Amino acid sequence: MQNQAVDQQPHSPAELAIVVGEASSDWIGALAVEQLLQQHTLRVEGVAGPRLRALGVDALHGSEELSIRGYVEVIRHLPRLLKMRKNLMNRWSEQSRPKLFVGVDAPDFNLKLEQVLKASGVPTVQVVCPSIWAWRMERIHQIKAACSHVLCIFPFEPEILAKEQIPATYIGHPMAALVPSNIDPLSFRQGLNLQTHGQLLAVLPGSRHAEVKHLGLAFAQAAGLLIQAKPDLRFVTPMPSDDLLRRFKAMVPKSLQEHWTFVQGRSHECMAAADAVLLASGTATLEAMMYRKPMVIAYKMPWLSYQMMKGKGYMPYVGLPNILMKEFAVPELIQDAATAQALCQHVLHQLDDEKNRSRLEAHFKEQHERLLLPSGQLASKVMLELMHG
Repeated sequence: MQNQAVDQQPHSPAELAIVVGEASSDWIGALAVEQLLQQHTLRVEGVAGPRLRALGVDALHGSEELSIRGYVEVIRHLPRLLKMRKNLMNRWSEQSRPKLFVGVDAPDFNLKLEQVLKASGVPTVQVVCPSIWAWRMERIHQIKAACSHVLCIFPFEPEILAKEQIPATYIGHPMAALVPSNIDPLSFRQGLNLQTHGQLLAVLPGSRHAEVKHLGLAFAQAAGLLIQAKPDLRFVTPMPSDDLLRRFKAMVPKSLQEHWTFVQGRSHECMAAADAVLLASGTATLEAMMYRKPMVIAYKMPWLSYQMMKGKGYMPYVGLPNILMKEFAVPELIQDAATAQALCQHVLHQLDDEKNRSRLEAHFKEQHERLLLPSGQLASKVMLELMHG
């Protein structure tokens, strides 16, 4: 959605150009931009979501134009995305050169754009380091060519980037401020109209169709085994859409559904209400850690994709809590290891071992506090230094 008013009206070049993709990127970008605009009068333009637009950012494109998931969808939209990126390259490297470019996440789109702009003399900041520690470590060379500075949301990332002399600053994880320091599971259960007695397991088989396809049945089968061991156990599953809820619910036997509550959205509340969490590897594991919940992490993908990705990780862990703690603090069951029997066994341990629960809660509290920094202030400080450097 091109903003015609921005293109037609004469104006001086924007001091700051920004590109964000998903809603979370728009939110993170807005934290930094809001801090800048409180201190300085700046004109900002770029690919912006509703939060950035509300701050007065001129949207050349809406961020939803970059919010595309899945290989098939990306291929279908590739000509449009390449044209959009080329136009932005021309605009910011030749026609209306900004003092600084900021790319928030969306590395497949932003890194190439940043590489061209940096070569043209525009300082570039990448907010949210691409997860090279998870896979594609070779991408670090592209980051070096593309980024004047990287703003990292995990404390271990600057050390990895330093090995290639890439300037980086740890700014904390913006979501950490949204998690309360004191969590009362009972109040969250009441808010979700769940039973207030007995044990509750939050089951999160993923937020994408592919994840639910590969993990959903194993999670449902594990729940069946858990009910045999613990007849009073209850389950809650949040999903981002009705479609995903229906897909997963169809994998759960009717006899189990009377033990289960299905919720659209509200994943944080479901985690807070639970005694433990069974979930797909991804950002949700970090959220479960900040809510201090014992968990079992699982992941499955197509065989060929797994063979291609296997061995490309920089670290031996895939779960973010384990990566942050540099140990297998919680179980990771990947690919063929994620059987219903294994999932059941590990969940029982996480539900019933009180010594383990106390240890995890203490460690997770410590990690939450490490992530709790004034992200917007730290980001804006680096951005200002680059703009006036």
